[in-house]
Amino acid sequence: MNGGWRVACVGAGYFSQFHLEAWSRHQNVQIVGLCDRDYNKAALSGWPAFLDAGDMIETVGPDVLDIIVPPQAQADVIRLALMRGVQVIVCQKPFCRSLEEAETIVEEAEQAGAMLIVHENFRFMPWYRFLKTQIAKGSIGNVHQATFRLRPGDGQGPDAYLDRQPYFQKMPRFLVQETAVHWIDTFRFLFGNPISVYADLRQMNPNITGEDAGLIVFEHGNGVRALFDGNRHLDHASDNLRRTMGEAVFEGTTGTLSLFGDGRVERRSFGAQTSGVVLQPDPWDGFGGDCVFALQSHVIDAVSQGRVPENLAREYCQVLRVRDTIYRSAQEGRRIYL
Repeated sequence: MNGGWRVACVGAGYFSQFHLEAWSRHQNVQIVGLCDRDYNKAALSGWPAFLDAGDMIETVGPDVLDIIVPPQAQADVIRLALMRGVQVIVCQKPFCRSLEEAETIVEEAEQAGAMLIVHENFRFMPWYRFLKTQIAKGSIGNVHQATFRLRPGDGQGPDAYLDRQPYFQKMPRFLVQETAVHWIDTFRFLFGNPISVYADLRQMNPNITGEDAGLIVFEHGNGVRALFDGNRHLDHASDNLRRTMGEAVFEGTTGTLSLFGDGRVERRSFGAQTSGVVLQPDPWDGFGGDCVFALQSHVIDAVSQGRVPENLAREYCQVLRVRDTIYRSAQEGRRIYL
């Protein structure tokens, strides 16, 4: 595109800082506006500030609209963008208020000829891209099991989450809706869509509304079982608990790959007593191995080259189906096939 990509953002909350900082590092991107209901928050960013999303879109004419608002506001902003002809829309997760709303919005975007993409960035963390390559080339043989242990250590006491994302305390659905959804998508990225799920969820902190710990077992094809073991009260060994947010093990017939809190990956051969580093610790001091920048780069490169980017909203609806099935499994206490 001549002159680069004009990007406007909606939402100046906590996570917008990572979007804006990452967009600012793209050589072929110009941030042309930031909108928020709190105009002062948008103005403090230093980028052109707006109070109304429709006014911003009309004024700056963005090529890409990056939506960084909670699910209850997403559909309205997407419709504003579609009515004003925006052709590339990126929307944060969790995507819309329900699967039904998400499917409706997907239909409207497709009818308008717009590309709607969900900003699910965990699959773009460098260790998961590396692990995908290692698994695909058979470095640990046939994978039997994968386990991720979520241990961010931020869920204890009455002040849990208040310093960063206080709305976490009031979410009626929390651990799966807000956090485990990342690994629904990451396990899909690594192993394909799950065949069945079983979930055991619980609320441990009485000061919050939703669940904050639980076990979720995913059955994938080719005999793979993946376990999400989440507990926001507990921590793991890391100088930055939000880099990987926990530790993971991927076990196969010829070896094991282990992910640690500093982003390094080690491989142990089957039958061996020691392991060796195959991916060095991650040097990025910001969020998640610079996965926000990686996702943005993927979107811009794909659209520029006429390729289909990952996490198109229609495909991402499968994540929402799995999420809803997890909650149903926990409620009914049984394994459910998808």
